[in-house]
Amino acid sequence: MTVRGVNILIAGPVAALVVAVTAGLPLLPPLADIGADGVAAADFASSYMAGFTGFFADWFFMFLLGAIFGEVMAASGAAASVAHAITAKLGAKYALAATILACAVLTYGGVSVFIVAFSVYGLAVALFREADLPRRFIPGALAFGSVTFTMTTAGSPEIQNLIPMPYLGTDAYAAWEVSLVVALIMAVLGYAWIARMVRRAVAAGERFAARDGDDAPADPASLSKPALALLPLAAVLGLFLVTQDLGKWALIAALGGGLIAAVLVGRRAMAAMPSAFSRGATGAVVAITNTCAVVGFGAVAKLTPAFSEALAAVQTLPGSPLIGAAIAVTVIAGLTGSASGGQTIALPLIAPHYLGEGANPEELHRTVAIASGALDSLPHNGYVVTTIRAVCGETHKDAYGAVGATTVVVPIVGLVIALILFTLF
Repeated sequence: MTVRGVNILIAGPVAALVVAVTAGLPLLPPLADIGADGVAAADFASSYMAGFTGFFADWFFMFLLGAIFGEVMAASGAAASVAHAITAKLGAKYALAATILACAVLTYGGVSVFIVAFSVYGLAVALFREADLPRRFIPGALAFGSVTFTMTTAGSPEIQNLIPMPYLGTDAYAAWEVSLVVALIMAVLGYAWIARMVRRAVAAGERFAARDGDDAPADPASLSKPALALLPLAAVLGLFLVTQDLGKWALIAALGGGLIAAVLVGRRAMAAMPSAFSRGATGAVVAITNTCAVVGFGAVAKLTPAFSEALAAVQTLPGSPLIGAAIAVTVIAGLTGSASGGQTIALPLIAPHYLGEGANPEELHRTVAIASGALDSLPHNGYVVTTIRAVCGETHKDAYGAVGATTVVVPIVGLVIALILFTLF
């Protein structure tokens, strides 16, 4: 349904309703049986909304501050300044690398992955035009730089790296040594792969195709100095580092400080700030409710006998507990099309089991984070749909090949390498 354009707020509950009906779950509270203890059995409507509102309550402030921070960075020109500085250093010859690096810097600096795509797209178009590269690879470049080696690596302020913390008692830098190795391998492999795809397309005669709606790139003279534009990103990372004792709430302190810095850096665009705050607030609600719709689906799915059987099968796999956890999170994130939703559904169920089996919490944290960023990027993922269709104006047929290679296959390779490293060391 999502690939065909059905809103996830509709697709989520409809899919959950199908699961409930086929599993024989009562649909409404009055239809649920009352047990001997006087407690009603779980029903579709209550379970769906409990999952939906639970995720909203846990993460709304993070989504809100993150979205506003990204919009302020964009409105002030700071995001464009950072991206332009990177592309200017590398030049059009390295248009692909410049686009990926610009996304990576913004993502690791705390800017929401959705905002990164919007922020860098205009510069990517300009670079691809100058280098005469096929524009159908822009979504792959944006996605690879945003949701792979930066999103789930140690120290990342993206929520996909933070969700495991309260379940495992870890911090955002869990297993950073292995994470660093895996991130480097993913970055090199992913870039080599997408670069090869671009070279082959160019050799086959593909060229850049201009469109009437293409925006002119921002005038570099109107942008803030790159060093100044980097201050909000540095503030987010610095505060995030020193407030780790706060757990996942460290992100609120970090994004709050970064937001203040972003407003100060963008003081010349102060007139645009109210609109930026408003867009950020609206975007935050859209982004978190889309994820909540997926988490609600998972809350219903996990009530079914099939889910229990599948979970039991995974938890009884021989070998390292990390392998079972990796498979569980990868599959659930793939089914739900959401890394954060997959973690939120899986961790309450698997964390106690695997910790009880003796799994190292830091290793489990990193395994779960990397695993969540693999099959989540299947075609029905909200970020994938938004980036390919809404941001870049492409089709899945033309653009998803590069997106799938760099955001599905490459993270799976990274996950396997992480498991090997944890086993050996």
